[in-house]
Amino acid sequence: MSHLVPATPELNLEANSQSDHTPERSATSTPAAANPAKRPMYYEFKPEETVKAQHGNQLRCKTWEAEAALRMLENNLDPAVSLVYDELIVYGGAGRAARNWKEYQTIVRTLKNLAPDETMLVQSGKAVGVIRTWAHAPRVLIANSNLVPAWSTQEYFDELDKLGLMMYGQMTAGSWIYIATQGILQGTYETFAAVADKHFSGTLAGTITVTAGLGGMSGAQPLAVTMNDGVCLVIEPIDARVKQKVREGYVDEQARDLDHALELCAQYKAERKGWSVGLTGNAATVLPELLQRSFRPEIVTDQTSAHDLMDYIPEGNIDEVLQLRQQHPEEFKRQALASIMKHCQAIIDMQAAGSIALDYGNNLRGQAEKGGLQVRDERAQFLYPGFVPAYIRPLFCEGKGPFRWAALSGDPQDILRIDRALLETFPDNKMLARWIEKAQAKVPFIGLPARVCWLGYGEREKFGLVINDLVARGEVSAPIVIGRDHLDCGSVASPNRETEGMLDGSDAVADWPLLNALANTASGADWVSIHNGGGVGIGNSTHAGMVIVATGTPEKAERLRRVLTTDPGMGVFRHADAGYELAQQVAEERGVKIPGRE
Repeated sequence: MSHLVPATPELNLEANSQSDHTPERSATSTPAAANPAKRPMYYEFKPEETVKAQHGNQLRCKTWEAEAALRMLENNLDPAVSLVYDELIVYGGAGRAARNWKEYQTIVRTLKNLAPDETMLVQSGKAVGVIRTWAHAPRVLIANSNLVPAWSTQEYFDELDKLGLMMYGQMTAGSWIYIATQGILQGTYETFAAVADKHFSGTLAGTITVTAGLGGMSGAQPLAVTMNDGVCLVIEPIDARVKQKVREGYVDEQARDLDHALELCAQYKAERKGWSVGLTGNAATVLPELLQRSFRPEIVTDQTSAHDLMDYIPEGNIDEVLQLRQQHPEEFKRQALASIMKHCQAIIDMQAAGSIALDYGNNLRGQAEKGGLQVRDERAQFLYPGFVPAYIRPLFCEGKGPFRWAALSGDPQDILRIDRALLETFPDNKMLARWIEKAQAKVPFIGLPARVCWLGYGEREKFGLVINDLVARGEVSAPIVIGRDHLDCGSVASPNRETEGMLDGSDAVADWPLLNALANTASGADWVSIHNGGGVGIGNSTHAGMVIVATGTPEKAERLRRVLTTDPGMGVFRHADAGYELAQQVAEERGVKIPGRE
């Protein structure tokens, strides 16, 4: 392994040319198309039957907590949910649920045999140990993609990955709490609602948003825009993905070509109708063309996969481009970076022409900057802001974030019953009521039925106990998995996204997500994870995940109280410490204990 050690840490840090979220490996799920690196996948261990989450009340494991972890792992890999099933890629370009099929089988076998007082340790998608702990301790502890900081570069990670020694866990792929595109949908909906409130008198009706990418995460954007009554033109280079999102209901209509797309957008804008139009094309080509035509959308953003240059599709014939990735990866990356720079420059130019521009967290700006494009002003601030500092940070100060739950029964009626309980528990939350109404009408259940909802400090604990009570009374037919995205108020350090532009300059301080994982473990979560790089690429973020299972027991109710108070409380701690007055007020009003402020 000596060839992997960088001559100097500085060289590898300079060489890091990757950063961000993801368009996705390929329209096909064949191993060759999905994985030009040919990492060892052990296909001989691939299950004969397609992996899908088991439904119902029959346990294969010794506890519901271990069973829940197994079902959520299976759900991540369900071909209806995952991006490239053969490669165990869930979303985010290369975000895997397990390192390879051999290690998947070992994880499954270990979960089935795990005693009620044992904990499985998972290192980058591989079960590496079982330890005796306590019945109230986590059943699974996961660490994905973590490298010593000076070695935390895409190139060094890629070498380890090719050797089968690590895997990229993204955010919720390797922590087994992915719930398909819905997982990011409400946060995207909240963001566009905040854009509407700030710039367009509370509605996107009569506006056009231009964006790009129709992967597992980016596919949320067109639906989020239309849920706020706006028109969305979304550009995606792989035609099969456009068609898939139309089938799923995330995109309303596919345009024949750019002229047709603009005709449709103009029509629906004039009608003030919420509608989305998918266009097969490359944003690096289409956005400059829009500028040449003097077309100015009210809003421009992007969520193509740019964190790893191997995941950003450059300009050109799509078949030739995908072949280039297989045969000449370095040239592919060179062309990808050139296209990223064109794409990013077009967004900057649209902003100069009057559009509201925002980065949606795929690190497009960071990659363009590494390519030599000027993306910052004289104060070193990005020329167009990220969505968190521009629109979401006040929610983080209240401990709010993408709280989610999934029905282990597989029965959609369980989610609908919880929806009713949610509205009954928070009757005065009009935004929440609007979200549930629109989600029920427009969001398909893919894999295990699930729901996502932004709830804050105090609200998560309250509603977790409501869910547990529904399980206890048999009003839902099996235990409910409760978790969240790693993109949360106190679980991530990501200077180009969630922690961009922190008030006290602590953007890159990674102690907070590590404390989050430790605190959730101590409080009794059922599985906890720590990842590097999710959303923005290796070396660009540290983040932590948490899951707890509502089984209906009094003992679990007590753990729910602790975990669902501790977890959002980390967001209040983090933002109060950074000097945000709103977070300090929330702490004082809601009894959050902060040393020195008591």
